[in-house]
This record gives sequence, C-alpha cells and structure tokens, in this order.
Amino acid sequence: MNKSSSTNRKLYINRELSWLRFNSRVLSQSLDDKLPLLERLKFIAIYATNLDEFYMIRVANLKRLFKAGVIKDTYDQLTPLQQLTEVAKYIHNENKTLQQSYKTILVSLEKQKLKIKDYKYLPVGLQKKSNDYYFSNIFAVVIPIAVDATHPFPRLNNLSFGMAVKLKHENKNNIEFRYGLVRIPRVLPRFVELENGHYTPIESIVKNHIDTLFPGYTLVDSLNFRIIRNADIEIEEDEASDLLVMMEQGLQLRKKGEIVRLEINKSTSNELVDFLSSHLNISANDISKLQAPLNLGSLWEIVSDKKFAHLLLPKYKQKLSPSFNNSENIFKAIEQKDIILMHPYESFEPVTRFIKEAAKDKDTVSIRMTLYRVGKNSPIVKSLIDAALNGKQVTVMVELKARFDEENNLNWARALESVGAHLIYGVKGLKVHSKVAFVVKNIDGKIKNYTHFSTGNYNPITSSVYTDVSLFTCNKQIGIDVIKFFHHLTGFSKNIELDKLFASPTGIKLKLLSLIAKESEFKNEGYIILKANALTDIDVIKALYKASQNGVKIDLIIRGVCCLRPNINGISDNIRVVSLVGKYLEHSRIYYFKHKITTIYISSADLMARNLESRIELMIPIENEIIINNLLRMLNTQLKDNVLAKELSSNGEYYKVIQEKQDEPINSQLEEEKNTTRISRKLHKQTSSIKTRKHI
Repeated sequence: MNKSSSTNRKLYINRELSWLRFNSRVLSQSLDDKLPLLERLKFIAIYATNLDEFYMIRVANLKRLFKAGVIKDTYDQLTPLQQLTEVAKYIHNENKTLQQSYKTILVSLEKQKLKIKDYKYLPVGLQKKSNDYYFSNIFAVVIPIAVDATHPFPRLNNLSFGMAVKLKHENKNNIEFRYGLVRIPRVLPRFVELENGHYTPIESIVKNHIDTLFPGYTLVDSLNFRIIRNADIEIEEDEASDLLVMMEQGLQLRKKGEIVRLEINKSTSNELVDFLSSHLNISANDISKLQAPLNLGSLWEIVSDKKFAHLLLPKYKQKLSPSFNNSENIFKAIEQKDIILMHPYESFEPVTRFIKEAAKDKDTVSIRMTLYRVGKNSPIVKSLIDAALNGKQVTVMVELKARFDEENNLNWARALESVGAHLIYGVKGLKVHSKVAFVVKNIDGKIKNYTHFSTGNYNPITSSVYTDVSLFTCNKQIGIDVIKFFHHLTGFSKNIELDKLFASPTGIKLKLLSLIAKESEFKNEGYIILKANALTDIDVIKALYKASQNGVKIDLIIRGVCCLRPNINGISDNIRVVSLVGKYLEHSRIYYFKHKITTIYISSADLMARNLESRIELMIPIENEIIINNLLRMLNTQLKDNVLAKELSSNGEYYKVIQEKQDEPINSQLEEEKNTTRISRKLHKQTSSIKTRKHI
C-alpha cells in the first residue's frame, strides 16, 4: 500500500459514527421479537446509558476541540463541527426507532400484566394509591424552585432531572404568570410501582400535585427536562501532589461541567423551551426533543423486577471449572498445569478464592494486584484487607482514573491504606488498565510464585455478564516478568524489559505489528484472528491492510468501534469484520496468528491508540496446546455465528449475517453455554462413578 493510499480518508471510518452504529446494534436487539420482552426492554436501558456516557465524554470532547479551533483531528478528515453535525443528525433519526421500539414493547408487556402508564391514564383506585405514595414518599423530597428577580436560576448538576413549569395565579384584578422548576432527586425511583406490575413515571405523579408545591398557583404548562454535562475529569498531574485529593475535587467538578445536551419531552410550549435554553445558555442544536420518557437508563428498575423474571432469558448457572472441581487447595491445582477460565460460562469463584486463600495461608509472603473496576462490595478487596491484617505484604495498584469508578476506587484505596497495605494510585500520564494478581509463598524455605491474568476486571458482578478469559499459571519465567512489572509500577523505571510478557505503552503495539508483518510473509497461507472491543489504532489498521494485500486472510471480531473498512478492492479484500451483540457483553481480547509457535495471546488491551500508547496494559502468550485449541474453538464458533453476528460493509454500515435455509442457527453465546454445561455434566458423571466405586 503506497503512502498516498495509506492516508486516504476514504479508507477509515469515523470513530464517533462507528460508535453510534455500535449503539444502534444494541438498540436493534430491542426490536427482536424472538427475545423475551424484558430482555428487549433491557437493551433500551443499555442503549440509553451508553448514549449518556457518549455525550458526557465523546461529544464533550468534540465541543472542546471545536472551541479550541481545531480543524481536522482524525484520519477520516472530518472536522469537530462536521462530526457534531453528523452525530446530532444520526441520533435525531434514531429517536424514531427508539420511540417505536419502546411503544411496541409496552403494548406487549400489558398482555403480560406489566404496565407503565402516566397518572392520567390510571384507574381511579391506582390514582388514589399514587396520591398516597406522593404524600408519604415524594412530597418531602422534591424541590420546588421559583425563578424570578429574587430567586436566581439554580445550578443544575450533571444528569439532573425535573420539570419546568408555567404557573398562573388569578385574583379579581389580574392574572399573574410565573415560571419555575421542580427538581426530582435521584434518590427517588424513576418508575413508581403502585401495585404488582403497575408502574407510573414519577414526573406524572408530581405533575398532578404541582398545587401542593406552589400553593395558590395552578399549572398552565410543564416540560420534562434532563441535563447532561461534560463529565471528563481533567487532572493536571504535574501539579497533583496528592492524587487522592485531586480526584475528589475532580468528582465534584464533574457535576458542574459544561452542558452538552438538554433532553426535553416534545411539547407545544415554546415558552418553556425558551425559558430553559436562555437560563442554561444552550443553543437549539444541543436540545434533544424526545417522545419516549427521559432517562430510559432507569428502565433497569423494571427489568430487575423479580416477579417478571420469566420475561427475561433464562439465567445461566455458571459452572465451576473442571480443573478446580476436586481441588481442596486452589494453589495445588495451579501447580499441576496452566488453567484458563471462560467467563461468564465458568464461575469467577476460583478468582475470588485465589485471593481469599492466599490471605489466610500461613505460607503466603505477599500479594500484589492491579485494580481497575472492582465494584462497591468487592470480596477481593475485602480479602486483600484481611491479608494486610494477617501480616502479609499487600501491594495494590488502584487506578483512581478509572472513568465513572473513581469514587468506588477512592473508597477502597483509603480502606486498604488504613490497614497498612502499600497503595499505588496510578502512573503519571498513564492509566493502569492491566489485570494481574501475583501471590508469593514461602513453602519449606522455597519461594513459589502464582499468577492470575485476565482480559476483564476483578469484579464478580460483571463477570456474570461479560465474556472474558483469565489464566492461572505457575510459569517461573512469567513470574519473573510479573515481578519486574510491579517493580516498574512501584519504583523509578523509564523502561520495562520483559522476556515472556508484553506491556504497553510500547511493547504490545510493537509485538502486534511484528506478528502481523510476520504473518504477511506467508501470503495466501497466512491467517489472523483478532478479537477486541474496538479497533481504532491507525498503525494496526495500516498493517492489516498491507497483510490483506499480501493475501493474508483476516477475521476481526470487533464488538464496538471499528475504523477499518473491510472489502475495499485491492486494499482490504481479505478482511472480514463481525460484531456480536447479545445476552452477554463481548469483552475478551484474544489475538491469534497461525504461523507462530505461540499462536494465541490474551490481553487487557484493545486495539486503540489509548490502550497501546497511553495505558499500561499486558499481553500474555498462551503456550498450553489444550488451552490454545479451546480458545481457537471459541473464536471459530463466533465466526460461524449467524444469529447475533452483524457484518461490517465497506460503506460503514452493519448487516445481519445471512442465514441460508439449510443452515442451522448458530448463537455463539448459547453454544458456549451448551459446551460448558456438557463438560460439567460429563465431569459430574465421572466424579459420581468414582464415588460409587469407592462406596462399593
């Protein structure tokens, strides 16, 4: 590929528009009438939550670039203004799909005796219940706000939700009009359940009782609104003598960032729209008028209603890995062989057990871990606290800059520090995104190392809905590399030289480019499979284009953003890109190269410049042949998927994989559930047989 073609903007898909298409694939799941109704409603909730974050981070960044006068910032040569225009147009058009999907699901849910209705459509009995609920639960919490010369318009925090109101007071001489707000705090439920399966949006209850909030006034008109602000925390690390304090201050500033989106319900009241936009100093381009209720991310409240669990896909019971089924001591099992877990199909329990047993074991000398997103009630962090209290040396790298998990991580960092654990709060200028745990034991005077790597977070909750792989190993060379890695985090080190592992911000990218180039040497016999959440790194894309031109077959399983255009004549003819969106969030990063002694690598890093150049990540070679075959089997199943898979076209659009009449439907996630269950049953029978023989 010559230089001019390698920089041709037509070869690259815009990152923001690619992300929007990913979220469209999420929304499209809500249209699938083969899925249970609450499963479909769940995808609307995910879509809405994703979109909030997109505005808070990506759109906010585009606005910042536009204001800074940046003309071109991407390889596709779209200016920030052009991107903002395309984003607004795309989402405006998609709102029709969102509204139609929401309405269709609600109609079908009513047949299942689950109803979401505004106050005015409720039967008299339920209206009375909602009145009682209002006075006992809402009245004391909502905030009526007058706006006039003596009552300034308030500062509304990020994700503030409420109503703008026009009020009227009449007496014999004149009619007085006033404007105000009603803030509905997030401590209140978004949808109020009045009786089994009967929900009503909270704002419709509040609207019916405006006279109790503004006594003497009657409601003329109202407008529901929601504020979305820039939530990207910028920390000047050169000036941050105490990163914990700086992050706490940043979290407060997040609530007050610049407004990037004002969501309102469609209304005939231009007065109230003008009232809000003038006080918020926001242009018409940043106002989204929606027919569906605002804040649909809160539909999780309804999706989580256990009374209607039958309207979700059957919950899969995670299986314990056969490698640990008969092991009383998890470390003995790891000493026998390398062990890989396929989450969520296999239980996360061995991972939590790994840290818990290490914390209690008298032979344990030290535990070292990186933590990125661990959740609010982390059993792993609790075990680390126990380990420190038990006198073990505990070193933890807690990434305080993990977006939207900063507060959780701050709390855990302080808890660990209070019991004497050694805490690292980050590396200057970089995020530590690697997932690794390292246990050192002294057994009869001999040091033994045990390592766990993962493509996903140390979070038992997300491990049940994210597909990830994790590896346990006692490999000595890997252990030495991990020691070097932690020394790099805790000490002064400009370079990190590893023998078996690869670490960004330099090592992973160089290795991947080398592997792609090596595969190119085999031309038509070459084969590459890359599975990741996103592919945006321009150097990796160019290397893949070159490999394709050399005849290498390339299959890319990219769930989200993909800036590479497949099927361009003479450039990417040999590249296929598929995206899988289903019951589980595809999250694992697996990189396969056919012509190499080590054929497969797992990694915490996506194929993005930020991961490969601006984060500390790890990539691990898989050398056990059984594990390699198991991973390759899973990848091949996903490439054959004709139920969840959508294929990327050269025009940037995704199309459902065509299922021929003679083809069996292949849902790769369902196939993995079946495969894991089959292995578990087989092992159970073998174990039962052994027990029976012993009994005889």
